[in-house]
Amino acid sequence: MIQYTEEQLQAALLAQQKTHKAKYLSTKTYGNDRGLSCCFRQWRSTHSHCSLLHGYSIGIKLVFESETLDDRNWVMDFGGLKAFKDWSEWQFDHTLVVAADDPHRDMFERMAKLGLQDQGGVCDLRIVEGVGCEKFAELAYKEMATILHTFKTGNNYYCPNGQTFEARYPVGSGVRLRSAEVFEHAGNSAVYEG
Repeated sequence: MIQYTEEQLQAALLAQQKTHKAKYLSTKTYGNDRGLSCCFRQWRSTHSHCSLLHGYSIGIKLVFESETLDDRNWVMDFGGLKAFKDWSEWQFDHTLVVAADDPHRDMFERMAKLGLQDQGGVCDLRIVEGVGCEKFAELAYKEMATILHTFKTGNNYYCPNGQTFEARYPVGSGVRLRSAEVFEHAGNSAVYEG
């Protein structure tokens, strides 16, 4: 067994720090139990039942990173994530999410024109670039990155549902969104890193 002196360990640690900057990571999870129940289909998956409309209670995990902490010793003030929570509910809560190139898109749009539930409607439609955990993770990442940038510059974030969120919570200049992970359930998830 090799024995290292305290000086050797300190020297190795310093060498590692010079080549790799230490980072703090902090996570915020909106679990599958939150009820972001959305319906979608993988229309290109003609070999499986995933091409049919089906649903999951989507979960989302955000990972933030920074080389420094703020004056409260935090990477990210989670109170400032209300805008993302609102956006995720608008995007995924009891919605039908359809790919822009879905061959049946026009039918889904006609269903959406029937109105929402209080009008006897059929669906609350969201058209996105692509569907599935991987594309939803990318979508969540890009929206959270937009919110972070908006708040860092002191501007308001405007959610598609009409809500406005002020930059009330300070976001450190070194805070960065590292990744977004979207869960269909405990067994399936996908991560998008920026």
